Amino acid sequence: MQQTLTVPKINFTEVFSTKNGAIYQSDSEGCWYIDFAGKLARFDYRNLLKLKKAVYQIDIEDRLLNSTKSADLEIIFICACDHCYVLSLLQIIKMKELLQGTFTMLELNHIIFDRLHRITA
Repeated sequence: MQQTLTVPKINFTEVFSTKNGAIYQSDSEGCWYIDFAGKLARFDYRNLLKLKKAVYQIDIEDRLLNSTKSADLEIIFICACDHCYVLSLLQIIKMKELLQGTFTMLELNHIIFDRLHRITA
């Protein structure tokens, strides 16, 4: 007897994208998907905030101006998360742009939602 596995359909809503990647929201799963650096990674909102903090703590200017012979790679690992990124300095700049745009869009969405509900109240 053959069993059939049914996989629920996951609907993505694009929050923000650049030519280098995109961040999607899945309301049905209550999570976020980041398509960046050749992989699609799933994050809950808490881990998305941790990723943002980790990426923003990297001092790009210092790394570029530092004359020591250190690698131009950064390993970004988030505790309680299955994903790890090994990014070059250029990729870190692109990731910062992606995260900044995403959180700007989320804030804008919140402002619009708040204003619309004030008008109807």
